[in-house]
Amino acid sequence: MTDRTPFTGTWRVVRFNWPLYAAALAVAVASVGTLVVADAVLTRIAALGALASALWFLGGSLFASHLVYDRSDLHRGRWLARALPQSPQHIAICHCGYDEVSALVHDTLSPASLTLLDHYAEATMSEPSIRRARRLFPPAPGTLTAPHTAWPTADGAFDAVLGALAIHELRSAADRAAWFSEARRCLTRDGRIVLVEHLRDVANFMAFGPGFVHFHSAATWRRAWESVGLSCADSFRITPFVRVFVLRPHD
Repeated sequence: MTDRTPFTGTWRVVRFNWPLYAAALAVAVASVGTLVVADAVLTRIAALGALASALWFLGGSLFASHLVYDRSDLHRGRWLARALPQSPQHIAICHCGYDEVSALVHDTLSPASLTLLDHYAEATMSEPSIRRARRLFPPAPGTLTAPHTAWPTADGAFDAVLGALAIHELRSAADRAAWFSEARRCLTRDGRIVLVEHLRDVANFMAFGPGFVHFHSAATWRRAWESVGLSCADSFRITPFVRVFVLRPHD
């Protein structure tokens, strides 16, 4: 995208999650101070552990964020050519308060229609990072408010449905299955659903530490889409930290 700098993605991650980064930095500074003045062995060991944890979070998460959001193909679009080689003409982009990819999809695929569906629910999506993202980058004009269980769109309206780095905000298995059910309802017979997500796996644990539990495992996603009659036609990675799943209805 022409309006992106080499650190646009990383800076947005920091802005959305700045209290966590500020806290980690404060822990690191306090730990260094403790190591300088403390004499007790146990105190120094505790300070070293706190410093290592803070640096792990700061270094790992910032490195992964920069790799994914600034250095990878995520905002360049080649992955779209693999996921949707038929260049669908009617596309829905689903998000939960922050739209990551609609401008890229518009510029890369030039569909005849692009429908933006916002599943954000203030009562259940209470994470401060989501609210900051929504405040800093409000939904684009024309975006439809769409409860994840009941989209305001017709059956078979779309050749492709994309959920990019957003659907993990649906925290229960029932909610995720409901989203896939609606996506399938709104899909044409030969259409595709593209799910792009961080996973609860080793790579994301190494990058985000305990924060990786906010993501869902590949097996969890598979159970959700299989429960509504979808199968995986293709799967590939954008960096070690993000996986793309291309889904289709069972024949």
